[in-house]
Amino acid sequence: MIRVRPAAPRLVAVLGVLALLAGCAAATTPGTTSATGGSLDSAVGSVPHRSVAPMPTARLAAHLTPPTNRWFSGLVFGAAPQPVFPLPLSFALTGSGFSFGVPAVTTEADTITGGFLPAISVDDRSASSTVTGYDAASVTIQQRGADGRPIGSVVIAEGSPVVSYTALKEGTVSLGTRFEGSGRVRVATVDGRNYGLVTTGSLSGTELHLTKGQTVALFAAPDGVSAAQFGSHVSMLSGVSLDDSVGSSTVTTTLHYRSAGETVVAAMPHQTAGLRTPGSCSQGAYPSVYGSLAVCSGPTLSWTSPKTDPSARLDGGALSDKDSAELTAQLATDIQATPALPTDSYFGGKALYRLANLLMLAHQLGDGTQAAAAQSKLDAALVKWTDPHGCSTRSSECFVYDPTVKGVVGLGASFGSDQFNDHAFHYGYFLYAAGVAARYEPSLTSKIQPVIDLLAADIGTAGGSSAFPTRRVFDAYAGHSWASGYAPFADGNNQESSSEAVNAWNGLALWGAATGNKGLTSEATWMLSAEAASAKAYWTNFPTTGVAASGYRHSVVGINWGGKRDFATWFSADAGAKLGIQLIPMGPVSSYLAGDPKRIAQNVAEAAPGGVGVQFGDYLLMYSALEGSQQAATALATARSLPSTSIDDADSRSYLLAWIMARR
Repeated sequence: MIRVRPAAPRLVAVLGVLALLAGCAAATTPGTTSATGGSLDSAVGSVPHRSVAPMPTARLAAHLTPPTNRWFSGLVFGAAPQPVFPLPLSFALTGSGFSFGVPAVTTEADTITGGFLPAISVDDRSASSTVTGYDAASVTIQQRGADGRPIGSVVIAEGSPVVSYTALKEGTVSLGTRFEGSGRVRVATVDGRNYGLVTTGSLSGTELHLTKGQTVALFAAPDGVSAAQFGSHVSMLSGVSLDDSVGSSTVTTTLHYRSAGETVVAAMPHQTAGLRTPGSCSQGAYPSVYGSLAVCSGPTLSWTSPKTDPSARLDGGALSDKDSAELTAQLATDIQATPALPTDSYFGGKALYRLANLLMLAHQLGDGTQAAAAQSKLDAALVKWTDPHGCSTRSSECFVYDPTVKGVVGLGASFGSDQFNDHAFHYGYFLYAAGVAARYEPSLTSKIQPVIDLLAADIGTAGGSSAFPTRRVFDAYAGHSWASGYAPFADGNNQESSSEAVNAWNGLALWGAATGNKGLTSEATWMLSAEAASAKAYWTNFPTTGVAASGYRHSVVGINWGGKRDFATWFSADAGAKLGIQLIPMGPVSSYLAGDPKRIAQNVAEAAPGGVGVQFGDYLLMYSALEGSQQAATALATARSLPSTSIDDADSRSYLLAWIMARR
């Protein structure tokens, strides 16, 4: 069944990129030559430049690359700024300042909500705000007066309970709450939560006088900890830097919080599971829609996640001669039945992915005839899509570079991809298909590489480029991607399909392997592993007990936001869609979803109470096979007679059968 999603609500979208993606330490600047012999300037210049959809109003300094697909994108884009969620805080700009607070978590049957809470307000008499800097986890906002001159600078960061404000001119800031005390830390209590401030200025009542360069650090204390006590660990924050590495069995993410003195950081559940210094995280806790956030002392937050190895191959060792014969016959049918390929960047990419898996399966079965047929179809489609001049002569099956937003847009655009929604979802299919095709036909690489590299750069550039943002969609702190380009929502940014994000990084790693770039493969493996771990932690395998989940009646989350979690999708009210969108496209890498047979059974039972003859029924069957060999055998029998309307357009019956056979 074709997956149908309404476009409007889904506001979620040869090159030096190989060196760019090699990691922060190996960044390449525009115009430099990559190992492949090309340059970023020439590759970007080789495709048409076109703004397919206008970029919204942006509160952004002219020298910065537009930060689409970020946790704070809603603060930057649109006629009015939206609230954002630098957990444990919520934060919003106001007409003449800003406000923040720790969200109050409420849970209902279908939703876990922790919306914006303006517990503490600050009025600095500003008339406008401009983002003047951002990094791996923080954003810097310059407040300006009616004359356009700077008044103050605000720094907020994911994981930090501190809002840091520096006066850029002498003036008085009005606080909406009276902070009491005479020591270093002044304290206020709002709705039972302790807040505090530490300042080098002069506080009188609710008026804070600051001379140029003086500061105030406002903060929220964790549960059960007094603000006066907690304030001794608080200092001004200036930014956050990132290190990542890939080991033999784990990947490591490390965030360094730059502060003027002592600092504290809140760790999310997926981080606490692998903290490298767990003893430092005993400073209390904050509530959040994602569960309790442990408070850690020190300027560094470092954690490991299980390594998920990139894969484009099924385990053929489990196949009997009878299995192989069955698959060979079905493979020929599926390749022959390949329909005309869609011409938009989402369904077109899925069609390429389907062909790539048929090609892979043909090689694993040793069927040279069908391998040649699949390769021919896939190569022709890839060459057409990656013609640098394609969009000069046609309106679909091609890519352009948007010089305003600084990214690549596929034509025809779909689901708001021209507004930079869902780019990881779309381009992951292309990267996977290109990686597989190039593996079996190396001569294809040079033909498709310039444009495929552009797609890789669009979603995964590691730094040092003025043509693309650093890791457009991936959030190192949250451990997952954000789907909406401009995030025009009061609940922050969001991500629906965790599995298509995993597919994107798997495809990126395969493209790195196909082009011989170890740095690209390593960087992509880190993001793949982190995304897979977060997908289980927050979408498919989260604890169903505890403060955040108590009262939530489901075992799967359909959409995670900055400030809420929904049992919903953008395209269907069916229960099967809520789980299916976390499984699609069930690639060879999807074994990361295994590990808890009871939870898999619980998820499938809720998703398909009447059987798997539903949308994404193929993926539900494949997922159920991860319960164990007995369930895999049952799934295989069902898959043989599954209605074709329940086989997704990125899938085929032969691949469906082979995937389950490999688990049996």
